[in-house]
Amino acid sequence: MGEKPLKRAGELARKEIAKLVPYVAGKPIEEVKRELGLTDVIKLASNENPLGPSPKALQAIMAAARNGHIYPDANAYELKRAIAARYGVEPAQVIIGDGSDELVSLIGQTFINPGDEGIMPWPSFQTYPLPVDLMGGVAVKVPLVNGRVDLTAMAARVSERTKLFFICNPNNPTGTMLTRREVEDVVRSLPDHVIVVFDEAYAEYVESPDYPDSLSFVREGRNVIVLRTFSKAYGLAGLRVGYGIGPAEAIDLINRPRLAFNVNLLAQAAAVAALGDAEHIAASRRCNREGKAFLYRELDRLGLGYYPSEANFIFINVGLDSGEVFRRLLRRGVIVRPGDIFGCPGWQRVTIGTRPQNERFIAALAEVLAEMKG
Repeated sequence: MGEKPLKRAGELARKEIAKLVPYVAGKPIEEVKRELGLTDVIKLASNENPLGPSPKALQAIMAAARNGHIYPDANAYELKRAIAARYGVEPAQVIIGDGSDELVSLIGQTFINPGDEGIMPWPSFQTYPLPVDLMGGVAVKVPLVNGRVDLTAMAARVSERTKLFFICNPNNPTGTMLTRREVEDVVRSLPDHVIVVFDEAYAEYVESPDYPDSLSFVREGRNVIVLRTFSKAYGLAGLRVGYGIGPAEAIDLINRPRLAFNVNLLAQAAAVAALGDAEHIAASRRCNREGKAFLYRELDRLGLGYYPSEANFIFINVGLDSGEVFRRLLRRGVIVRPGDIFGCPGWQRVTIGTRPQNERFIAALAEVLAEMKG
């Protein structure tokens, strides 16, 4: 008798795995150099801080490296205390993640049961649907209106099965912001079985006085979790440090599926130092403000539409195939984020860089547009 054929991996995996769409990261500089034979490449694709890390963070990394043979503090004690002191909460209300995207995943694992809903704006941060789908839930995607999160439409989709309610503010990829009044009206109207997740990865770049104080909901004891990160304004994207603030009971539950030592020794030390460097954040905000004003002027000159941004990137309507614009910019050594990834094929998302980087992007974009239109 012949042997029974072995089962394929696809037959053994959970059915939810097949539904997942992996996150597509921005192209790394070294990959573009290898593929295209270039030596000079700039990356304006992943919303990294063009000024790099805080000098204080770099010093902390060097000092901590001496203890590289020792496991990091699994509880991130010092970093939790620093964050709690900054925002006037208790350390038990803080959780540290391997980037805020790990925290999105942990929140989904903690609260989503099969059939539960996670409501989210769309397009928005691509990680939101993953843990909902993984846990057998339903990702309810509510379209933006004129590039803005439509909280009223999201609230109208809330049902007895709704468990998570994601608010990305400012929204990625559009950079648009919800005001304090918009957020308060909706959050206070939601039923208490809904957990609101504020993703505020770009909060440090916001300059509008109408930006909501989402932590006020946490202080009121509501089912609200606020996520922030050291990857953007703090310039520590390569070290992967994010954090969440919420009710102590919720944080304790989210902490249970978290892997031990999820945030490494150098990352913890760098984050503590970066949090205390107000000068670096001020310089980063100033660089972003000046770069944004320059890009607005140049995009207006080129006759291109865009959404006014409260983040460190601009979503630009180039009116042409975004994949082709992306590839032609690549050949000129400029990496951006094509809008087709977000379901917006005529758009490009560009990170605001230094003045030389911004000038190079505009020059390359003008050449590409002339080629494609000509």
